[in-house]
Amino acid sequence: MQMRAIYAQELGALMERDGKIVLLDADLGKASGTLGLRERFPDRIFDCGVAEQNMASIAAGLASYGFKPWIESFTPFATRRICDQIAISICYAGMNVKIVGTDPGITAELNGGTHMSVEDVGVLRSIPGMVIFEPVDETQLRAAMPVLDAWEGPVYLRLVRSEQPAVFPADYKFDLFRADRLRAGRDLTVCVSGFLTADCLEAAEELEAEGISCEVLNVHTVKPIDRETILASARKTGAVLTVENHNIVGGLHAAVLEALAPERVPVWAVGIEDRFGEVGKLPYLRRALGLTKEHILEAAREAVRAK
Repeated sequence: MQMRAIYAQELGALMERDGKIVLLDADLGKASGTLGLRERFPDRIFDCGVAEQNMASIAAGLASYGFKPWIESFTPFATRRICDQIAISICYAGMNVKIVGTDPGITAELNGGTHMSVEDVGVLRSIPGMVIFEPVDETQLRAAMPVLDAWEGPVYLRLVRSEQPAVFPADYKFDLFRADRLRAGRDLTVCVSGFLTADCLEAAEELEAEGISCEVLNVHTVKPIDRETILASARKTGAVLTVENHNIVGGLHAAVLEALAPERVPVWAVGIEDRFGEVGKLPYLRRALGLTKEHILEAAREAVRAK
């Protein structure tokens, strides 16, 4: 199933159980996969139109009266366009609002550079009190939704809309604040977020055949980052590679560097090299912005050689 369909299913199930949950969208219910929920909950879903700043402010107001708002839009409109409302009306005020940004980074594809938010994590990571979560597959998203809902405070859910390959087993136990070790290794720690996780696992298999043992950590929550798990792995392997569908400035790479700064462990990066996106399909954008499996393999070999 598409990730947006899973998100809509799980949100609908939460709304069935809790009458305080409301949903606000910015005329993108169809794009977000939640249009069908309007028929089930006509008095708890609000289309705010193409007025995202108003949407965030209304959500903060609803939260102040005890409601539990979820707001959704394309990633650039759910983050940088409403940054002040998130900072002041939601985070500064301590409001319990969940923010869903869809099509992050290069997954915006043909919508191009204007809609290709490669800075959203960096923008929101700098705001106190914000939790930032990015799911990998259907299993992880399903496990995460009730946990996100139960968390009393603002959360940003960075959601790829399309179907994603399975990474986690059916019996997966989710911990919002603990990174998942997907593979043990001794030579290199790979910290990855989002849809590039499957590529990192494939790359690790190939590197194993070359004699390079990679430990792969899915860092699904970039803020607050699981410093303990990352630090333990980095001390064991002596080198770290971060992989993300985001600008290497301000995102996962920056968060890992901050976490490991006192350790003096070398940290390498596969990510978007401080540039804007462009129009294109995913295979082209992966090559143009340096997010292919081959880029991961090259960076991993270089990191181990340098170590």
